Amino acid sequence: MSISEQATLWDESVNHASRAALDAALPHIQQAPADEGVLELIVRRPGKGQREILSEGILSPAYGLQGDNWRQRGSSATANRSAHPDMQINMMNSRVTAAVAQDRSRWPLAGDQLYVDMDLSEANLPPGTRLSIGSAVLQITAEPHLGCKLFVERFGRDAVMFVNSDIGKQMHLRGLNARVVQGGVVAPGDIVRKCIEPGE
Repeated sequence: MSISEQATLWDESVNHASRAALDAALPHIQQAPADEGVLELIVRRPGKGQREILSEGILSPAYGLQGDNWRQRGSSATANRSAHPDMQINMMNSRVTAAVAQDRSRWPLAGDQLYVDMDLSEANLPPGTRLSIGSAVLQITAEPHLGCKLFVERFGRDAVMFVNSDIGKQMHLRGLNARVVQGGVVAPGDIVRKCIEPGE
């Protein structure tokens, strides 16, 4: 299903979640599974301001999520502004997404590709950890993923302060970055499983 961010999801009448409501959601977020989670949603970004909700996604070490604009978009974090290999896949805890977006139809506004019900904290998924999803394997990278100006516009200032707080950074409430180390097919409902810890 294709969604135009501007036409369908950009609703000025939306009341953003308050900091009190977000803080109240924290215990539920902290109860997300540590070792085996679930892939809840796959969103492809074919172009600026565009979102496609997928019933199946193809992941590749060469292009990330097939049909996504990761490679074309590039990155300000590289010297030549080419696509950053360690920011290939953006992943967000679906419990956090539900709290800040309030309505599932607004989840894609977060801008991530994979939404998972899993503990994404630094303690649980440090850089180097590998996750199997469907027939693919991802590796968590050290590149930070923080709330920005667009996140404020879409979800409000309280939301960005929540995800960028000290505990928010520790828990990676805004999400984390990963790269594809083994290509494969993923679909909503797939188990997300830790398969290799750093140093093993």
